[in-house]
Amino acid sequence: MTKLVIFDLDGTLLNTISDLGEACNYALQTNGFPSHQLSEYPAMVGNGVNNLILRSLPPESRSMEEVMHIKPDFIHYYNTHNRIHTSPYLGIVDVLKQLKLWNIRLAVASNKYNEATQALIRYYFGDDMFDVILGERLGVERKPNPQIIYDIFATPSIKGCTPEETLYVGDSDVDMQTAHNARLTAIGCTWGFCTRENLLDNHPDFIAEQPSDILSFIQK
Repeated sequence: MTKLVIFDLDGTLLNTISDLGEACNYALQTNGFPSHQLSEYPAMVGNGVNNLILRSLPPESRSMEEVMHIKPDFIHYYNTHNRIHTSPYLGIVDVLKQLKLWNIRLAVASNKYNEATQALIRYYFGDDMFDVILGERLGVERKPNPQIIYDIFATPSIKGCTPEETLYVGDSDVDMQTAHNARLTAIGCTWGFCTRENLLDNHPDFIAEQPSDILSFIQK
């Protein structure tokens, strides 16, 4: 029986790529670096803001020192412009509401920095949709390290759920690896930032072509 479904955020619940790309372009241009087409950003996201900025820099300038220099510009811009183009994927809200009707607990596990993760989830889905919301936090390794999943299981509102009773839904290789590392059933969604082939290469247990497919994998 499924008791818990854990969702990735970017590319799974919300289409955030344009706002992320524009924030990164702002930070790059502010610091004298060339910007990118927004269509290039899906290949750069998924491993947290530091890696996004690192990948966006010219090869000769890629260093963590440079990342930390321009990161404040990214954070400042993104915190004030992260709802311009972002929206939930079509059908995802209906799926979440149905899961709630089935008394299945819901959680978010994201590599987006925690401040933005919390703000975006509460803005687009309200305060009561998810039982636990966790983003990237200082001192906690990012996905695919499974620590964020362990932290979800340790939350009082989630206690009593087991990995065998949990589905993990994500759009990337990082998500599939996270699910496997935490011994969860992995659902790869094809509407996000990665290709279907990339998902298949990382051995999802199921593929969801549209959000409503998630409901068919629920064991009641």
